[in-house]
Amino acid sequence: MAYVNSNGGATGGKSNSKALALEIPNIDDNSTYNVVSGVPSHLLPSYVTVNKAVGRALFYWLTESAHSPLSKPLVVWLNGGPGCSSVAYGASEEIGPFRINKTASGLYLNKFSWNTEANLLFLETPAGVGFSYSNRSSDLYDTGDRRTAKESLEFLIQWLDRFPRYKGREVYLTGESYAGHYVPQLANEIMAYNANSKHPIALKGIMVGNAVTDNYYDNLGTVTYWWSHAMISDKTYRQLINTCDFKRQKESDECESLYSYAMDQEFGNIDQYNIYAPPCNNSDGSTFTRRNMRLPHRSHRIFRQISGYDPCTEKYAETYYNRPDVQKALHANKPEFLTSGLLAVLNRNWNDTDVSILPIYRKMFAGGLRVWVFSGDVDSVVPVTATRYSLAQLKLTTKIPWYPWYVKKQVGGWTEVYEGLTFATVRGAGHEVPLFKPRAALQLFKSFLRGQPLPKS
Repeated sequence: MAYVNSNGGATGGKSNSKALALEIPNIDDNSTYNVVSGVPSHLLPSYVTVNKAVGRALFYWLTESAHSPLSKPLVVWLNGGPGCSSVAYGASEEIGPFRINKTASGLYLNKFSWNTEANLLFLETPAGVGFSYSNRSSDLYDTGDRRTAKESLEFLIQWLDRFPRYKGREVYLTGESYAGHYVPQLANEIMAYNANSKHPIALKGIMVGNAVTDNYYDNLGTVTYWWSHAMISDKTYRQLINTCDFKRQKESDECESLYSYAMDQEFGNIDQYNIYAPPCNNSDGSTFTRRNMRLPHRSHRIFRQISGYDPCTEKYAETYYNRPDVQKALHANKPEFLTSGLLAVLNRNWNDTDVSILPIYRKMFAGGLRVWVFSGDVDSVVPVTATRYSLAQLKLTTKIPWYPWYVKKQVGGWTEVYEGLTFATVRGAGHEVPLFKPRAALQLFKSFLRGQPLPKS
């Protein structure tokens, strides 16, 4: 067991915080905790109450940088859904310092953790997601983009008061999937706040991956991806194109029926979040399909294995974070932890969503923010075609034409640099890019923070 002190450690001084000391159960000390590069000595989980009247509190987990944390920026990470936990996914599957082992009995070190480059703040939002909660149960049935953005801003303002050493520090917002809404919307709230504040938040930029961006072009690009990757027939593709509106939040029954037919009858038992990855096999022989994706449970098929990828990581996280000793260590005030179990509830009751985030992109360009968008190219949920179709509507001037970028002398993906925005693909990565291609994702993150184009060799 490793012990982390909240009143010193990486900061070299008093933390002036309400966060408590953290004992992390079952870290593999043989890995080793103090020797392996990138392991933080300062982990702080806690809550910020964003609405005292109803007792609505957001859970966070701060992972300070392993090296020179006082000189490193603050990077806020948000997972999407709506309903996906930033602790279970972002911190435990993707960019955090630890991964959960196959038996959920402990942790091992992630050598590609982003905390080598920055201080990471994982935020669980909105209330009800992960360990975040509200004492008013109806909140789960009355939320949406606007409240999520405003309460995320309220969280950040209070959090910076709690951790004054981060005031004035460069701040970057990052995330994936529906965080394609959360991140730009929070950036928009911060810019509005800064315009009238004596103590502005030093927001410098955003980076989002496989990001939900624009209803029409996302949906059109998704169906096109399915067809171009031979996931659906020519007939089904034509029917979807001719029947579906793509702009509407709620499609016609005929369109919904076509979507269901495509997924139930034509996709087969694949992981939509990485179409070339194997599904997760349970010990009882059944097949677990990630994120409850409306796919039928069928017998396992043989898929090409992806080196280093374990398709069952979501199960490990849900098991681990429901352990009483882990919840005690994290000072969690919520007895049941679900990685994505709230997806259906939140999606059914999400009462407002921006049809397009592109107008906020234009505001961010005008505000001088650094904007990067990346896309794992084997994701079929928010695929690369969806992102390219959406970003094309911005009609940006090209600064550096399309070229392959490299990591360890291998093509990591392709990129193009525009006035105000950098777009990059990650070759062979699914929806959660750092899960599938951790080395490439870390290179992407380094280049983003430095404001430099991705390497050409």
